[in-house]
Amino acid sequence: MEFFCYHRDRAGSATLREEMREDHWSYMDRYTKELIARGPTYVGDTPTGSVHIIDLPDPATARAFAFDEPTYQAGAYRDVLLRRWRNLLGRSMWDFPGGRTGGNRYLVLGLGSGQPADLAVPADRDELIAYGPLLSDDGTAWLGTAALLRAPDPEAARAVLTPGRYADIEVHNWQFGGRPS
Repeated sequence: MEFFCYHRDRAGSATLREEMREDHWSYMDRYTKELIARGPTYVGDTPTGSVHIIDLPDPATARAFAFDEPTYQAGAYRDVLLRRWRNLLGRSMWDFPGGRTGGNRYLVLGLGSGQPADLAVPADRDELIAYGPLLSDDGTAWLGTAALLRAPDPEAARAVLTPGRYADIEVHNWQFGGRPS
């Protein structure tokens, strides 16, 4: 089962996040084979959150993954969005043809309920790093769509989702995560 996990930073937690960096990476090292995508969101040089898309056996294991994370335990995050997710691209971020660098990268979250939207992969899939629906724990209810992509600007990134089909669409600067090489 695939899960989308977005830890959103608590205001003023940048120093704590920096202090916790090695603990965070060591924790994530335990999940290297399960990770589909990962990386921070930010404004300027300031982190605002941390995205992890991961393949785990069940919702209970996903909750443990999200809430046992050391930076969460230390109080750096204000909240966690954890949803089942379906990998419509069938690949990890490491398989993205555009590589780790170059261009602007974004997290786009379309939050909603009701009639599902954007269940097919958009035509310009070469710019998509990760893409799929957000689902209820049992996988039966559509709750939105999450995408990681390369785009020229936030407006172009937002356009990956159908306007008017979501209660809200969030666009965040995002970059490939993990230990520096």
